[in-house]
This record gives sequence, structure tokens and C-alpha cells, in this order.
Amino acid sequence: MSKLLFPLLLVTAFCVAQKNSDPTPEELNEAKILKIQYPNDDLVFLESKDYVTFDFKKDNRQVSVKQEINEEILNISSRTDIQKHIFYDGQSEVSNFALKYRNKKSAYFQVKDEAYTVEEYFFNDARVKYASIDFPVQGYKYYFEASKKIFDIKYFTSLYFTDVYPISKKEITLVVPKWLNLEIKEMNFEGFQISKTITFDEKQNADVIKYSVSGLDAVYKEEQSPGPSYIYPHLLILAKSYTNEGESYTLFNETKDLYNWYKSLVDSMKDDSSFLKEKVAELTANAKTDEEKIKNIYYWIQDNIRYIAFEDGLAGFKPDESQNVFKKRYGDCKGMANLTKQMLNEAGFDARLTWLGTKRIAYDYSIPSLSVDNHMICTVFYNGEKMFLDGTEKFNPYGEYAERIQGKQVMIEDGDSFILETVPIVAPETNKETHIFNAKINNNALEGNVSLTYSGESRASFLYVFNNLRTEMKNEALEYYLKRADRNMSVNNIETSDLENRDDQLSIDFNLKQDNAVSSFDDEIYINLDYNQEYGKWLFNERNTDYEFAHKEYLSSEINLELPKGYKITDLPEGIDVNTKNYKIFVDFEITDNVLHYKKIFVMKNAVVKKSNFKEWNETIKSLQSIYNQQIILVKD
Repeated sequence: MSKLLFPLLLVTAFCVAQKNSDPTPEELNEAKILKIQYPNDDLVFLESKDYVTFDFKKDNRQVSVKQEINEEILNISSRTDIQKHIFYDGQSEVSNFALKYRNKKSAYFQVKDEAYTVEEYFFNDARVKYASIDFPVQGYKYYFEASKKIFDIKYFTSLYFTDVYPISKKEITLVVPKWLNLEIKEMNFEGFQISKTITFDEKQNADVIKYSVSGLDAVYKEEQSPGPSYIYPHLLILAKSYTNEGESYTLFNETKDLYNWYKSLVDSMKDDSSFLKEKVAELTANAKTDEEKIKNIYYWIQDNIRYIAFEDGLAGFKPDESQNVFKKRYGDCKGMANLTKQMLNEAGFDARLTWLGTKRIAYDYSIPSLSVDNHMICTVFYNGEKMFLDGTEKFNPYGEYAERIQGKQVMIEDGDSFILETVPIVAPETNKETHIFNAKINNNALEGNVSLTYSGESRASFLYVFNNLRTEMKNEALEYYLKRADRNMSVNNIETSDLENRDDQLSIDFNLKQDNAVSSFDDEIYINLDYNQEYGKWLFNERNTDYEFAHKEYLSSEINLELPKGYKITDLPEGIDVNTKNYKIFVDFEITDNVLHYKKIFVMKNAVVKKSNFKEWNETIKSLQSIYNQQIILVKD
């Protein structure tokens, strides 16, 4: 056979197989009906099945997990191209990855296997196996099957019912042998008609647990949503223990077992603090107090160690040695926490590693599972208090904590035991931001001095963005920010506090000219007063999940307009005063001594607008928009 003939025959066979799998009239009609039901989606899983089994290997005394996935996928749009993928890592493998046409003939797509990288986050053993698949017409169908093996059951923590596409019918089956003590927690089942059956298979000496549900929407593609563990139905898998040859072996039966495993990883580390001595001595030499010593070390790590998240088998849970992080000048949260601990220990302080789950995770340490935590920090015991230090939070000062860890339970190492504590929750006032514009009218412009202040996380966020800009861009970027990217704005005489100081309140003062804000007709002056219009576009009309802010917010905004002599205001907009459990919005107008005081206060008390409050929130924002759209009218007195 010639070299040219074989590829031609292969292409011909592919085209014939694809043609023979064209949709039937019934499939086309089903696709059209589903497109009406799911207008924003391109595909639907007609059926999705997960079949999970467990095995025990005597050679390494580990319980392994095999997950078999079978899906029937229907295209409900005119044409759709996707990448079908499965993630795995050093603790797992994907042994089967195959696609078939509707006639069950094999579909020969190129399957790629690559390391997985996202922006600045480097996962040096995370991999993805994927294929680019085309659905040429509406009603086109593929069958997908895959097999994934997880070598150690402790890494098998959850099974979710939902997917990135809607699912008509979903089944999850777990075959749990009698020698395995497995607890299955049913999470977020409320509102879903999920049925469950348990039967006993004598041949396998196992319980067969099957969950079934119909009509699942795709996962929501919404920013600032709660973590998946809060909102989607899933099974939390807790491997307690197993029995082999009449003897029981503990896995993660209680929190102490989880801690003991973490401790075993820490105990296996080979830290060499000699690499740190010189730098610690330098950082503490001129410190006048112990608190200043702690700050100097903590801030040096924030400023000089680059945060790069990576997972590498056990390194996904085991901290890197401090000397490695120190020499490389980068590390993940565990490596940075360990460097903080070792440098503080070298300086004579009692500092300890601390595990926690950020707010993205719904669980706490009452659940002994690797799914409980995703972060590590350092706790220093000082003056009878426990102070939490997170080197990954650039520009967070000593004694202040990021929203993502506030209120979260932490597990602090304590020799053979551990300590459970909770990170303090701060009031929104801690993050207070103020805007004051003292203005007067000059021709068709508003002119005056603007004073801005930032505290807490509003300050930390500003400093992080600003100090990550290239030096030659900073002045231009600051001016652009102050002008709100508005060509009608001009700023000058900018004065700031130290824009590298994370301890003190940040302040910015400048002169502002707002052109085209004033117009005159006969004896009347019309003013577009509010150039900020905070939250004016924040309507949640079609959102399905709570909106979570980056942090609690407290914004106080004030415009003080000096009225020109001989003019008065005939009518003022009606203010707003809404105060709920999660937010407060206040707007008021007042005239004193020929000055119009326009005051606004926005407080996001818990850093969230709940979906249950969207109707009330939207009504308030519409009232706010009405104020923003209303001109202030001055008439001659």
C-alpha cells in the first residue's frame, strides 16, 4: 500500500463513520426541545454515570479507588466545539479515554496529555487528558467513557452531581466492600429530587449504593459566587478505616488522624535554619520591640517571597523546607508558612504551622478529610495571644486578616496534639474607605479638592495593585484611576501618603476638575453632581447565586458643593435609608451655610448580597439610580 493511500483511506473511513452517525429525526426533535429548556447551553448530557469501586493492595497497604465514567452527550445548538477533559495528578492515573459515535463506532479524535498550567499558578504534577471534539449539527451525539484510578483513598474526597453542562439523568453508584468503613455525607441535597437505593451484592460482599437524579442545570458561570461545596449537591467521602486479615487499620476516623498524617509529613522535613540566621539577625538588629521584630520578618516574607501554588503528590500537602523557599525566593502557601515559622523560631518566638480552609470551603475540622483545608499560614504565640500570619496576603499588616480566612476554623500544630481556633471576624469599619469632594462651580465645570482615605483591606487591595505596576507606569496609572477613566476629568497636585506602608491609613489628595458637569439656561443652572455613582450598575436581575464581595466594605462618600451667590436649590432628590442584615445603603441631602452636603454610606456587613435579598437590593439600587440620574437645579434667588 502506498504512503499516500493509507491516510486517504483513514480519512474516508472517518467521514463514512461520521456520516453514519448523523442524528435521527427523534434525536433532532429532542435537541430542539432541550434547546428551549436550556437556551444558554450548547450541550446536554442525556445520561451521566459514575461507577466507583474500591480495592486493597497488600504490597503498599493502600486502598485504591476506580471511577468509571460513562456519558451520552447531545448537541442542542447548530454546531458546537468543545474540549472533553479529565484532570489527574501524581496520585492518580487515567487508563481509558474514549469517544464513540451514536452508532457505538469508535470516534478517532487525537487525545492529548499535558501538564496543566493556569496563569501564575504552576501545578508541577497536575495533568489533563483531553480531546477537541466537534458536534457538526444539532442533534449530533457522542458517547464518552473514561476510567480513573486514585492510588490512595485519602485523596478521593467528593463526588459532584452537577457538571459544566445540564444533565437529564445522573447516576452515581458506589460499591463499598464490607472490609471498608466508609461514611458518605450527602451535601446540599435540599431542593433536588435525589433518590437513593442500597442493595447487597453477595458475590462482591459489598453494599451497592446508588444515587439517581434528573434535570440538573449546568453549574453557574457567575463571578464572585460561593464555593461549589456550598451550593451544588455532592457526596463527601470519608474513608474511616479498613479491615485486613481480621485486623482493623485506621485511615481518617477522626480529626486527630488527619492531624497525625499532616504531622508525619512535617516530621519528615529536613529544615536547616542555618541558611536563615544572617537574614533574621539583619531584620531584627534595629528593632526596638518584639512586635517590631515579628513585623520585620513577616513583611520581608510578604515582599520578597513570590507566591506560586503548586501540587506535586505529597508536596500538595507537605511544606517545602524553609531553606529551599528562602533560596528560591518563591513557594506555595505551605512553604511560605514554614519559612515564616522557621525565621520567627530563629528570632526566639513560638511560631507554629497552621492549617485551614478558606471561605471557599464549606467544611470545618469536625470532618476528618483532605477536603476540609486548602491553605496554610503561621501562628505566632505572643503576649498571651495567637496572631495569624499569612505571607501570601501581600500588604496585609500584622494583626489584620483577609476576608477569605476570617471566621474560619484553624488547626495549629501542638506537638502530638493540636489546637483548634477561629480567625477573628472584623467589622466593616475596619476596611473603611472615604471620598470627600469639596467643590464649587467654575463656568461649565465643577472644581475643587478631593480627599481619599483607605483602611484595612481597601488599603491592602490598593497597595497590592499599585505596587505590582512597573515603576514607570505608576504615576500614569494613579492619575488614570483618580480620573475614573473619564475624559471629562482632569487631576493635578496629587499628594499621597507612603504607598508602600501597610500599617498606616492610606491617603490621597488632589485637585479635580470635572468638565461638562454644569450647564446654564437663562436664570437656571443644571448640575450633574455625582461623578462616582457607586454601586449604580449593581443590579442582580438574572443571577442564580449569592454575590460575594472580596471583603466587607464600608464606603463613606461626600460631595460638598458651594452654592454660587444669588442662587438657591428649589428641590432636592429624596434620600435612601435601607438597613438589612447584610448591607446598609444611606443617601442624604442637606443644605447648611450655603453649602449642599450630599452624603452616601454603603456598608456590606458580611461581604455578601444573598440571593434571597436580590429583589429588595434591586429596588434599592433602582432608587439609587433615580438619584444619580436627577440633576441638581439652581435658580436665581
